[in-house]
Order: sequence, then C-alpha cells, then structure tokens
Amino acid sequence: MTDALSCPVTGAAEPLPEYPLPRAAQCPLAPAPTAQELRAEKPITRVRIWNGTTPWLITRHTDQRALLPDPRVSDDDLDPGFPYVNAHRAEIAPLTPRLITNTDAPEHTRLRRTVNGPFVVKRIETMRAPVQKIVDHLIDEMLAGPNPADLLKAFALAVPSLVIAELLGVPYDDHDFFQRNSTVVLDSSVAPEEARRASGELAAYLDKLIRHKTTDPGEDVLSEMAGRVKAGEMTHTEAVHMGVAMLIAGHETTATMISLGTLALLQHPDQLALLRETDDPKLIANAVDEVLRYLSIVQTGVRRVAKDDIEIGEVVIRKGEGMIFDLHTANWDPEVFPQAERLDLTRPARVHQAFGYGPHQCLGQNLARLELQVVYGTLYRRIPRLRLAADITDLEFDHTGTTYGVHSLPVAW
Repeated sequence: MTDALSCPVTGAAEPLPEYPLPRAAQCPLAPAPTAQELRAEKPITRVRIWNGTTPWLITRHTDQRALLPDPRVSDDDLDPGFPYVNAHRAEIAPLTPRLITNTDAPEHTRLRRTVNGPFVVKRIETMRAPVQKIVDHLIDEMLAGPNPADLLKAFALAVPSLVIAELLGVPYDDHDFFQRNSTVVLDSSVAPEEARRASGELAAYLDKLIRHKTTDPGEDVLSEMAGRVKAGEMTHTEAVHMGVAMLIAGHETTATMISLGTLALLQHPDQLALLRETDDPKLIANAVDEVLRYLSIVQTGVRRVAKDDIEIGEVVIRKGEGMIFDLHTANWDPEVFPQAERLDLTRPARVHQAFGYGPHQCLGQNLARLELQVVYGTLYRRIPRLRLAADITDLEFDHTGTTYGVHSLPVAW
C-alpha cells in the first residue's frame, strides 16, 4: 500500500486527494468531480485528511452496502485509527460518553433500544397533523411578511425547530439558543475551544431540563429518557448527550434539506411542477427520497475504522485503518441510479444512502421523511409562483459544516 497515486504517464507519484473534495463551482449541487472520477476508476482508494492521516475513501454504492453493516467496520471513535472530521472531534472523543454515535454492538444495541421507540414509523406518523399545522402556519406568516424573503430564515429553520422541540419536550422559546450553538458544534472551521464551549452550553441546558422531567414528566422523548434513567436503563449523562445529539440532528439537517431541496427543485421546473400539481402521497414520498438521493447533504462523509482486516475487491483494508464513506457520490452511482445526474421524482430512489446504511443508519430518518413530505407536498402548491430571487451563482454555499447547504435562500412569489 502507498500514500500516493501512480501517474499512468510518467509513473511518478501524485499527491493524494485532500478530503473533503472540492465541488465544481458551476455544478454546486453535484458531488465533487474528483470523487466521481474515483468512483469510476478507483472506487476504494486513499485520501488525505486535515491531520495528515490517509484513510480509505469508499465511493461505490455496492461497496458501501457491503461494508457499512459489516461488524468489522467500527464506529468506535476511541480507536487510534479513527478518521476524525476535525480537530474538535478528535479532542472531545475521549471526553464524550458512549452513545449510539460512537459505539458498536452490543453497547450500541442497548443504547439504540432506549431511544428507538419514539422514532418508529407508527409513532412518527401520529405527528403528521401537528407538522402540517406548523407548516401551514409558517407559510401564512411568510406570505404576510416581506417579499422577497429568505426561505431559510423565514421557513426552513423554523419547521424542524418547532417539530423537534415538540417531540423532545423542549421550549421553543429557546430555539435561537439551540440553533446558534448547534451550528458552531457542526462547523469544521471554528476553533476547538469555541466548539467545546457551544457543546458544553447545550449539555448544561439539557442536563437541567432532563432533571426537571425526572420529577415532572410530560408526553415527550426527554421525559421517556428521564424515566429510563430512573429505571436504571441508561445513565443521566447518556440521556443528556443523547438529547444534545437528537436536538442538533433533528433540526440542522432537515432545515438544510428544505432550503437546498427547494433550490434543486427550482432548478428543475418540470419536476417542481409534478409536486405543485399533485396530492398523491406516494408520489410525494418518492419525491422526498429522490431529492434526498440527489443532494445527500452530509459532506464530511460517514467515518469508520476497521476492527480487523477486510478484503473487498482488490483492496485489503487493514485492522486499525480509517474509512470514509462518501454518501453523495454513492448516491450518484450510475450502476444503481441510471442518469443519476438527473433529478427525477418518479425514479425508484428508496435504496439511496442519504441516511447511511446498516446498524448506525440515522435514528431520525422517519421523522425527517415525514417533515419533508409535508413541506414538499404543501409549500409549492400554496405558493405556486415561488421563484429564486437571486442568481444561483450569487448564493453562498456552506462548505465547512457537517451538512452542505446555503447560508440564505432569497425567494419571491
């Protein structure tokens, strides 16, 4: 194994690609061109990350499906070979309690069981009417406000903030506090001490709230976790940090999918027309999965480490070597999604990996799908003349966070 690519013309070694790989400015919604080239020519290869280490990059859909459920592929971020996203994540790993985000079975299985119940399809489906009410109210407010407007601030951020606050039992009055601190935690460009401060503020707030719900529970997820703490099924520290993880994941990613998904649809007016003119729940549900596939907003990749030697194709990934799964590139794999560069809302897209795959697949995916189904099935029908109020080349995209999105999305109607 080497830490360089061999040049086919001269035989000289070329520097390894630096990951995350840069997108093409003229195609801001597409995966990085280098990643797509690697998927075709060298689908399992080494890249270099921020600290100089050289984990493996996995870009093909079938290889990701084979590796992500493999018990030799570990989510244990205390392993010396784990490819951390940034310096902050590396620094806090030894200080972070064992959660569903950094453990393997059987510990992961136990922890997942303690929080899985509220996120199963049947429970989530009961939230459809409340989510619809939230979406309609926010659209009413946006229509009554200034035109043009920033869809991100006026609508996209508020929808998941209200929904996750209701689900967890968190006062919505504090949503600015959560949004500000979660953005800092997820931003790869901030100093480790700043990210640590933001993470600590979130944990302190959840610590106080869960203690309150231990003695005065409600009908919400944090109250359920407080009950499990009382029953000895999880520790108070586990509950606090699990709550922080849910709060961050519960609004940041969905807000991005609302704004960036709207941008993608506005760039494909024929596909937007399908949503604007239908109330078919099956078409809307399929459209959500296709937009998830097309955008796959996690831009730092899914990070893992090998717990044993793994032979896949012509490559042997050695024990202790890091792996990065580039979900976006896999979701544009033409072997699975023909003409993957086309946004096609009628395409069978459910096998996408925007939520990951295997035992660590996103806990909140059912909630995210429901929110996006309500939004995509309502926003464009209620505002049929919705249009971008700026040129796409003038939009500022976020290249530093865990998720890829826009800092604002000016729209008019």
